[in-house]
Amino acid sequence: MRRILFSFAALVVFGSLAAACGDEDATPKLTPVSVVLDWTPNTNHGGLYLAQQQGLYKKAGLDVTIIEPGANGGLPMLVAGEANFAVSAAESLLAARVEGADVVSVGAILAHNTSSLVIPADRGVRSAKDLQGKTYGGYGSELEKALVDELVRCDGGDPAKVNYVEVGNVDYEVGFAQNHYDAVWVFDGWDVIRMRDLDGLAITTIPFLGSTGKPACIPDWYTPLLAASGTMLKEQPELVKSFLQATAAGYEKARTDPKAAAAALLGTVPELDRELVERSAVYLATRFGHETKAWGVQDPVIWNQFGAFLKERKLLPADIKLDAAFTNDFLPRS
Repeated sequence: MRRILFSFAALVVFGSLAAACGDEDATPKLTPVSVVLDWTPNTNHGGLYLAQQQGLYKKAGLDVTIIEPGANGGLPMLVAGEANFAVSAAESLLAARVEGADVVSVGAILAHNTSSLVIPADRGVRSAKDLQGKTYGGYGSELEKALVDELVRCDGGDPAKVNYVEVGNVDYEVGFAQNHYDAVWVFDGWDVIRMRDLDGLAITTIPFLGSTGKPACIPDWYTPLLAASGTMLKEQPELVKSFLQATAAGYEKARTDPKAAAAALLGTVPELDRELVERSAVYLATRFGHETKAWGVQDPVIWNQFGAFLKERKLLPADIKLDAAFTNDFLPRS
């Protein structure tokens, strides 16, 4: 499971969203809705597939199609009018808004960031400061460097002593074995499970969030999230509410019955590793929804702290309005 980083391709063409119309012969009529993923299907998307498989969308009067994204992720497809909703991440959504895209986060799929830096255990890295003299392999984004630098600095190390190489979308385990790099950024609920539990790789992890669920040295942020266009929120608010109500129900089922979520995903993408999917679904089940809030609810504090981090490092204009980037108004009321 790879991450979509702080970038937004300036190649999208603004278009109208798909019209809400159904098969004239269908009874009752279902409104077609499309949602584009941020990456290939994985357990982060379990609630979507579960809602689709168990007929929750149809009960809401929706005919939902789940689309895999292009090379630049799903957000450009949303902006171009090729999808009604998109799975994305806060950094990508904010970058898109800087470019003038009318996109708004309407729900957090995970309550907290589940990212970590992963390092083979034999590299002698016990904490972030030990990355001095080591090589980080990634996509070459400014956000990556800002995060790794801050983790090292916060731990008492010198970020200038960390080496960076751009590796793109590769098999990280092969790169580790060939000593191309010492550390990478992954999601705990997929890559860490695969490397450590299934492949038996001895690894050290440096979580982006501390054991208390609070940021260790860097802010929390929403990855992944669900986004829609501001125009759709204004013109079709009831459709948005219906979609999010059914989606929330799907993620609630994924939370209480991870086996069902795994089965729904595997039923659509049977080529995925069954054991990985099932273990990942169990891991994520405790992370769908906030400790004290229902699924999808976004905390303004998290958005503001992440935005401040980006602004301080000149990765986001100082005048961008963070409160316009997200809304909880269309989520089902607890």
